Amino acid sequence: MQEIRVKYFTDAIERLDYIAGKSDWIDLRAAKKVEMKAGEFQLIPLGVAMALPEGYEAHVVPRSSTFKNFGVIQVNSMGIIDNSYCGPNDQWFFPSYALRDTVIEVNDRICQFRIMENQPHLIFREDSLEGNEDRGGYGSTGRQ
Repeated sequence: MQEIRVKYFTDAIERLDYIAGKSDWIDLRAAKKVEMKAGEFQLIPLGVAMALPEGYEAHVVPRSSTFKNFGVIQVNSMGIIDNSYCGPNDQWFFPSYALRDTVIEVNDRICQFRIMENQPHLIFREDSLEGNEDRGGYGSTGRQ
């Protein structure tokens, strides 16, 4: 079991909680009320900073209900927070773009994260790849 040091920037959000057996993704919450008009971008503060263990990073993505509930998308598709982003002022944010007018309240669950081990050191060796089977090109696995 890993211990993660967390700084909270507000008492208005629920504390992080790992719910064993349900999912290994952990919800993150809006740390302030945000009002957005369609077409607007905002960095929504998540009210936390963390000191991740050496060799680990956090992957941050929207919750499955984020677009349905709030009409926003995460503009970088998936956020990667490495363990060097660990200072007392390194608050996490959710970069959002509104597709409709919306209001996100303090403590609304808007995204989620998981801690992942960094990729191992890789060496790339040029090769013709002869002897491997082609799959048929980009998008070749069909529609169903």
